[in-house]
Amino acid sequence: MVNSAAHRSSDTQPIDALIVGAGFAGMYMLHKLRGQGMNAKVVEAGSGVGGTWYWNRYPGARVDIQSLEYSFGFDERLESEWRWSERYAPQAELLRYAEHVADRFDLKRDIRFDTRVTAAHWDEAAQLWRVETDRGARTDCRHLILATGCLSIPTDVTFPGLDTFKGPIYRTSRWPHEGVDFSGQRVGIIGTGSSAIQSIPVIAAEAAHLTVFQRTPNYSMPAHNGPIPHADFEAWSKDPRAYRAASKDTGGGFQNEANATTLATETAPDAVRAELERRWAWGGFRILGAFADTGIDPAANRIVQDFIAEKIRAQVADPAVADLLTPKDHPFGTKRPCVDTGYYATFNRPNVELVDLRATPLKAFNAQGIATSARQYDFDAVVLATGFDAMTGAIDRIDLRGVGGRRIKDHWAEGPRTYLGLMVAGFPNMFTITGPGSPSVLTNMINSIEQHVEWIADCLVSLSRHQQTSIEASAEAEAAWCRHVAEAVTPTLLPQANSWYMGANVPGKPRMFMPYAGGLHRYTEICNQVAAKDYEGFIIRQGDRVLSDSHVFTSHPPMPDIPASLWPIIIERLTAAGLMPATA
Repeated sequence: MVNSAAHRSSDTQPIDALIVGAGFAGMYMLHKLRGQGMNAKVVEAGSGVGGTWYWNRYPGARVDIQSLEYSFGFDERLESEWRWSERYAPQAELLRYAEHVADRFDLKRDIRFDTRVTAAHWDEAAQLWRVETDRGARTDCRHLILATGCLSIPTDVTFPGLDTFKGPIYRTSRWPHEGVDFSGQRVGIIGTGSSAIQSIPVIAAEAAHLTVFQRTPNYSMPAHNGPIPHADFEAWSKDPRAYRAASKDTGGGFQNEANATTLATETAPDAVRAELERRWAWGGFRILGAFADTGIDPAANRIVQDFIAEKIRAQVADPAVADLLTPKDHPFGTKRPCVDTGYYATFNRPNVELVDLRATPLKAFNAQGIATSARQYDFDAVVLATGFDAMTGAIDRIDLRGVGGRRIKDHWAEGPRTYLGLMVAGFPNMFTITGPGSPSVLTNMINSIEQHVEWIADCLVSLSRHQQTSIEASAEAEAAWCRHVAEAVTPTLLPQANSWYMGANVPGKPRMFMPYAGGLHRYTEICNQVAAKDYEGFIIRQGDRVLSDSHVFTSHPPMPDIPASLWPIIIERLTAAGLMPATA
């Protein structure tokens, strides 16, 4: 429990806002609030800024969104003084960029590093958050802003005998800052998600032998990485404002030539093939936007699945290995696709071996290595690329208590519930940046971060201008938003994968599609409408007096601007899920 007596005896004054996390979201939030004359501080668990790019230093780590779009656009001078070296910037360069931003705006003086928030309790009488850290520090703040990151808490790994292995065990999410030399070593890696797909080619080129343990194969597209093409840089540099506006006015927050009208099932096979080939040659996520029906119609999705399966077979010499690397249990795009450099071709190397954990399950670690149901594998080192407790992991590890002492763990016992992915009913003055219920991980995170930070900052300015002390999502608006989030994703194929979007990678975590699948452009419009309607769906107070009590949230159609031929599929799924009344 937060020690209220200690707070009462303290002579420190409450600050306007405490921000948890010094990644890109926390840094921009601090800069934005400073510019509005607010007293804001940041608490950061790491020893430096950068969030994801501070922690994830594994070999081959890099961004999967083009660097030009994965960067801040709020300051034109910042844009003009930074030049990316590659289309997809590597971790070290992204961390240098984060450091540059922190130095450029003198942010570190208001960041408390090596400090983790352990508890935050809402004091109803004082209308303040009482916050404690693992270093014994206590802070009172009017507003608590959680910039804790969607992929910041690794999953708990409980392999039998893990502690008995005599060699080092490395986690991709907590890679040693000094790096690791695998030269001449026998290395095992568990996992074939994004972190593994990026690191496997690099480790394989260094290690004497690499054994890859795979449970579920993932779709991966070639990055075709290299220097930023001159034409791309010219298009951006002509009018960065227009370029960024165009990126934000998309579903994913990045430009991928999304085709909103053409259907793969109604296009000649030769034309479909030519379009997929063109996008595959361009690389990255460009293939996601090829046709309007691949995320909704299984028949259309199968066309892309078959195309990628063919590409895998073309890159992997052993047909049996190629087959194991080909996803079969989820539609394309229902898990965040990976972007790689030489991943599939790595399995042609004589020093690389693939182990199918579905056919031969992992039994236990031992002193020498790993035993499966089929045999013993001896290693000098093991790498765990086992993923994250996504979106909620960093939040529900804090002892967060709102009105009446209600714990957020209890409020989220059946899955995370928010209003707009920004606030939680019963937790006044607490904001989440790119939290569950927002587009976040389905988008270019930088653009989602900027949208959230700017909305929160505007909200706090409005509260201050009107001398209002608290804002809180109503329970009714929260329930309506959760229904809308379900309406947005149910017509799609997204729920058909056991993905971390659903919490499926964490034992015991409620199964619920957490991000908002309606698109960043549409979501931004909804948030702006809510604010314009005097913060519709929020309860605003001045001390004990309720000034605005708007419980409602105006409903929105689940999927506007969808080709007419797809509506029968959409209506069928919404009806089956109970989100649309059955017709006679």
